[in-house]
Amino acid sequence: MKLQIFAKAPIYGQVKTRLIPKIGAAGATYLHKQFVRLSLQKFSRLFKVQLWCAPDESHPFFQICQQEFDISLHHQQGIGLGERMAYALKSCQPTVLIGSDCPILTPKIIADAFAALQTDYSVVLAPAEDGGYVLIGMRQFIPEIFTNMPWGTSQVFSITKQRLNRLGIKWYQLPTQWDIDRPEDLERWYYHEK
Repeated sequence: MKLQIFAKAPIYGQVKTRLIPKIGAAGATYLHKQFVRLSLQKFSRLFKVQLWCAPDESHPFFQICQQEFDISLHHQQGIGLGERMAYALKSCQPTVLIGSDCPILTPKIIADAFAALQTDYSVVLAPAEDGGYVLIGMRQFIPEIFTNMPWGTSQVFSITKQRLNRLGIKWYQLPTQWDIDRPEDLERWYYHEK
């Protein structure tokens, strides 16, 4: 079983853009790198980790991560988030996919996701407070949950859930999480870490 982590290259002004008004482009870039490294530190010792890189794996930051942690680098492919996730999840099953912007994810949550996939659940999801999800795991690939999805909206989790139920697919729900996209999320993270 593989843990796939999605990460963008830490290009100035192109990561954590909703945080730039509060912490500046340099601060947002630094924070993004810290969150990627935190995920790798937490999970690479316990799980077989694949770092899925955008736009590709050539950025020096990704090369350093590969040298420092026991991970493999992969190129995100596809137009839009849905296609890129589908491409990664199709590459190996069973697998669990997360982003790098949910620093409250713990090894236990990842282990619980893998455990669910080792029973009779075909899909595992950890919903996000904003209506999306921060983790998806699959025992076999189900294309219907990636097509015509309004990614980035508050409907993603509910639509995914409806489609799985309509298809008769047995799925497991992990506890709801929150990720860091907006300035108020950042304040919550600082408070959480105290």
